[in-house]
Amino acid sequence: MPNKLEPRQAQQREEVDPSEHNRPIPTLVSLVTLGVVLSAVAYILLSEPFGQLDLGDRRTLADLRAPAAGAPGAAADGKQIFTANCVACHQASGKGLPGVFPPLDGSEWVAGDERIVANILLHGVSGELTVMGNPYKGAMPPFRQLSDIELAAVASYVRAEWSNKAAPIKAELFATERKASNRTTPFNGEAELKTLTAKAP
Repeated sequence: MPNKLEPRQAQQREEVDPSEHNRPIPTLVSLVTLGVVLSAVAYILLSEPFGQLDLGDRRTLADLRAPAAGAPGAAADGKQIFTANCVACHQASGKGLPGVFPPLDGSEWVAGDERIVANILLHGVSGELTVMGNPYKGAMPPFRQLSDIELAAVASYVRAEWSNKAAPIKAELFATERKASNRTTPFNGEAELKTLTAKAP
């Protein structure tokens, strides 16, 4: 004989259908969030608009509006070019490394003939070079990949920086010296560099 209670017992074992309940954000969480937002707004409104003047980017609006270096008619930053290309050997102080890289500060080569300075930058130099009475034997690479404006800027910077007081060099000199020589190798020491003054027009 079948049990009449079986269907009813099966119905009692079924789970209750899910229902959706409204669970709002707790009041405490809402108050904390509102407090954080209000304090952030107050900080922005009450703080200085540009922060401390001795920190961050010190360029002026005029600097930012200036044309990019290397563009036609643009001025180049000699110090920036020196830092990017020369400071590893000659150091930021211009003192070089004793016995390895010659100093630029007080160097008779830096303050000397403009044509020699231009040709050193354009073609490089290797071999013996006496600077301030001390012999150096090494190699300086050419920087002919820099524009005439950039070469003039870095040469003028070095000639006027530290204790140096030499006159700036114009970009036209680099253009002239670049066209005047098809040289592909560095100058062989100071003896070959000195021949430039003998050939001066």
